[in-house]
Amino acid sequence: MAFIDIGFGNMVSSSRLVCVAGAESAPIRRLVQDARDRGALVDCSSGKKSKAVLVTDSGHVILSSITPEEISAILAESEGGGK
Repeated sequence: MAFIDIGFGNMVSSSRLVCVAGAESAPIRRLVQDARDRGALVDCSSGKKSKAVLVTDSGHVILSSITPEEISAILAESEGGGK
């Protein structure tokens, strides 16, 4: 099980990720609000502006203050490939 750093010392299991998306679109904001209402939102942005939204296979939604591109690079590196 590989973990990736999503900022401020927070880690996420890369095998549980379903989607990494930018936080600015209206559908993603609705997804975040729905997760907040269900109690399935994990805010790992440490008070900073959320730039990426990670969705897990368990239905949890995780907010991160690093960009989706940075997370993609970290995932590619952890898989040993590159882009």
